[in-house]
Amino acid sequence: MRKPRDLSFTGKIGAYIVLTAFTLFAIYPILRVFTISLRPGDRLLSKSLAIIPENATLETYIKLFTQEPFLQWMINSLIISACVMLVGVGLAATAGYAFSRYKFRGRETSMFALITTQMFPLTMLLLPLFIMLIKLKLYDSYIGLIIAYSATALPFTTWQMKGYYDTIPYSLEEAASIDGCSPFATFWRIVLPLAAPALVITALFSFMTAWSEYLVAAVLIQDQNLFTLPLGLKTFQSAMETSWGLYSAGAIMVSLPVVALFLVLSRWLISGLTLGSVKG
Repeated sequence: MRKPRDLSFTGKIGAYIVLTAFTLFAIYPILRVFTISLRPGDRLLSKSLAIIPENATLETYIKLFTQEPFLQWMINSLIISACVMLVGVGLAATAGYAFSRYKFRGRETSMFALITTQMFPLTMLLLPLFIMLIKLKLYDSYIGLIIAYSATALPFTTWQMKGYYDTIPYSLEEAASIDGCSPFATFWRIVLPLAAPALVITALFSFMTAWSEYLVAAVLIQDQNLFTLPLGLKTFQSAMETSWGLYSAGAIMVSLPVVALFLVLSRWLISGLTLGSVKG
């Protein structure tokens, strides 16, 4: 393998300029949303380009938590996202291990079926999900939404875990077997700790699948007491007007947990995304 060449000083400066420009381009819309959330009087437009507007106020944030059921929406989203994360990690970890280590009839067909489901747009799956959950009497419930999100995330996370297991030398499991470990003990004590970065990726992807999703929730949830954050934010918009201050403050609050997770798990994310894509 050829060793990558080091960039010259001029090349490094150019790379930093390009990366800085892309970073500013990416975060500017977020800064504008933050600015709108601080403006008094629920105003969307302003002649000023300042990030912190004149007469900035936290009124919309206070109203969001005191006059709107935002905390209830957040609790609903946390419950659903946490359950989807646990289901996703549990099933993807075991299914990915089976696909990576065992040869069985229908293995290739099952793997192909999993990846094929990712080729269909989500809108095509809404009607079958809707009919299935009504027949199971799980429509308009936590469990129904958890099943829908888990089914959406599982194909990708299973392939992600399989790819990572493929990078773990099988000789480690053989050595554990010689020492008297059962297959499950080998999986639990040897393989899973080594696959921790991939488990973090799987957990984060499963969590994000449910945390900010709107379309499936809008179809499967009608009870306002079960509204998730995206459904709740939609109530700030009506046919006649939109509460831009509340909408912006809510959007900022929705994004904070995901940003915090990325920052806390960043060291796991890099290794999990790279090692799982290379075999050997």
